[in-house]
Amino acid sequence: MSRICYAFRAFFSLLFGGALPADIAQAFGYSKAMPAKATAPPKPQAGPSDGAVQILGILQREARLVDFLMEDIGPYADDQIGAAVRDVHAQSRLALDRYMRLQPVIDGVEGTFTKSAGMDARALKFVGKVPPGGTAPGGLLRHKGWKAEKVDLPAIGADTSANSVLAPAELEIE
Repeated sequence: MSRICYAFRAFFSLLFGGALPADIAQAFGYSKAMPAKATAPPKPQAGPSDGAVQILGILQREARLVDFLMEDIGPYADDQIGAAVRDVHAQSRLALDRYMRLQPVIDGVEGTFTKSAGMDARALKFVGKVPPGGTAPGGLLRHKGWKAEKVDLPAIGADTSANSVLAPAELEIE
């Protein structure tokens, strides 16, 4: 039955269009395989490293954190370093507050006993005399830890090579 349909379609297509339909020609071996329709390349997906570079870029732009970390501070006096750290600290904290909401993993008093039951194991790190198996019912809270409750970073551009630049080089024109 399908051959009869092909015959009618081929006849009328040749009569009115002057060409054999591509699917019929391919079915009977009169043409090469039809090329696949060109699809748009997939949009590049932002990965975790893009977000890390982006937050470092924000901290550099707003607080010059990368400049501070990459500087050799050995030759400077402690009071000079302290003055620089105050400014970098204040600007970095403002930038983090603008783009993220950070919360302690455990909102407790450091130095007090804290139970680990019911907590996400990935959010805990046991230190000290950890029993075999790496878990315990609890322990003294030595550090509250941090987690990101909310992250509100600007959209990352499609040009992935530009995403690796934390801060562009500055050239002064005289």
